[in-house]
Amino acid sequence: MTINWGILGAGRIARKFATDFKIVPNGKLLAVASRSQNRSTEFAEEFNIPEAYSSYEEMVKNPEINVVYVATTHNFHFEHVQLCLHNGKSVLCEKPVSVNSAELAILQKLAEEKNLFFMEALWTYYLPTIQQASKWIKEGRIGEVKQLQVSFGFHGDMNKNRRLANPDLAGGALLDIGIYGIAMSELVFNEEIDSIHALAHFSETGIDDDNNLQIRYKNGGMAQISSSLTCKLKNEAVIYGTKGRIEIPNFWMAKKACLLTKEEEIEFLDKTPQLGYNYEAFAVNELLLKNATESPVIPIEKSKKILSIMDEVRKQIGLKYPFEK
Repeated sequence: MTINWGILGAGRIARKFATDFKIVPNGKLLAVASRSQNRSTEFAEEFNIPEAYSSYEEMVKNPEINVVYVATTHNFHFEHVQLCLHNGKSVLCEKPVSVNSAELAILQKLAEEKNLFFMEALWTYYLPTIQQASKWIKEGRIGEVKQLQVSFGFHGDMNKNRRLANPDLAGGALLDIGIYGIAMSELVFNEEIDSIHALAHFSETGIDDDNNLQIRYKNGGMAQISSSLTCKLKNEAVIYGTKGRIEIPNFWMAKKACLLTKEEEIEFLDKTPQLGYNYEAFAVNELLLKNATESPVIPIEKSKKILSIMDEVRKQIGLKYPFEK
């Protein structure tokens, strides 16, 4: 059986997903929808997708589609996931799966009621490099993990009409790239949180363009996470243990990880040319073929915890989007 996909949204992230999907053996891109018929048609022609829609509602009513990849801007995720679930479609939704944990609770309940697969597209968790780093940690190769230092920053387009700087589109560093650092922290420690401390700088448009947060876990582990839309940071994750460390350059799209201890220095390389969205797409197909309703790698409870951390960070820094009640 082949899993048929629809792509909801035809922007930059959808293009990356469709590009990597070309090597996914157990699925087919059947349809794409955009608010612009021209944009949808051009996308479909570029990726050899049979059907192109100018209406999201029309696409999700296609009975041949098994699962929809939601690739719209953050502010629309809640609405568009609901649209898919109400029409009987399983969902892989781009991160963050919703703007806050209250929204996610509603989506989780709906997915459960409909008995449909639902997962956040935290593609980083499925990358071979990250899975290798996780394996090293579980094997105790760096001893007891004590600290994580992670940064992700670049010079973003801060034009007020663009996505990153627009509060109406849930822009800002935290939801766009800070989520990767938080997700890495949750992958490394996976423990109950003791405290969160956050700082941020705000742009003229009212979004966080720089932020820094510290998370302390009840087992003593500590994470320092920085994200920026105003400057290029070191863009790496360094995991420190009592016996050594693991260094992961460009951790969110990792191709390399280095294990460094007194006894050994090992470099893991993923030499595949794809960015890595293919791994999560393949995993979703396999889970759907098994009639699963969520992923053991990225369960909804994990997404909920990550969102709850971001909720607390936004509470501390005073960030609320115009469309939130």
